[in-house]
Amino acid sequence: MAALMVSLGIFFDFFDGLAARSLNVSSKLGLELDSLADMVTSGVVPAFVLFLLIQQATGVSVMNDFHFDLKHILPFTGFFVALGSAYRLAKFNIDERQTASFIGLPTPANALFIMALPLIIYEQDFPCLSEVLFNPYTLVIISLASTYLLNAEIPLFSLKIKGAFHWQDNLEKIVLIIISILLLIAFKYLAIPIIIMIYVFLSIVTNKLKK
Repeated sequence: MAALMVSLGIFFDFFDGLAARSLNVSSKLGLELDSLADMVTSGVVPAFVLFLLIQQATGVSVMNDFHFDLKHILPFTGFFVALGSAYRLAKFNIDERQTASFIGLPTPANALFIMALPLIIYEQDFPCLSEVLFNPYTLVIISLASTYLLNAEIPLFSLKIKGAFHWQDNLEKIVLIIISILLLIAFKYLAIPIIIMIYVFLSIVTNKLKK
């Protein structure tokens, strides 16, 4: 249910700018509200999901019986994602370099990556992969790595199409969409983190070719 709600939030976030421009109601207030909504949907929720996953993986309940030891402290590393998302969203609003593309992994992409983890672990039949993903140290590494990628100086192309559509200008987006559809059909939830990694890889390759 959490994954469904986050996906719906990201879907509406994708079209809110288009709706505001079409209705001629774009405003600075709308920009701030958009960031606040993104912070909850793509920052707080995935951070809390990571917190719960790490807690389950360590076999402790930090809310009921907390001790100052590694097992009880590890789950809180999931909230680094919320801090990284807050910083990334605030920086995005004042960074003039990110008008047509992104620098660092967008919070919705990071949220989808994290929300896919419990679905892969609990809903799909990949015993070896689930065992690796359900390791608390793997989850901590994912939390720290995603927090870094959110604010890394890595240029990534935007999936939003602004202005007139031209095939040549949107080639990387079309390639990603086609690959995503094929992967989702073949691998279901497992396709989501793979798609995010391909998105980062395609962006790096596209930037290298442009240079």
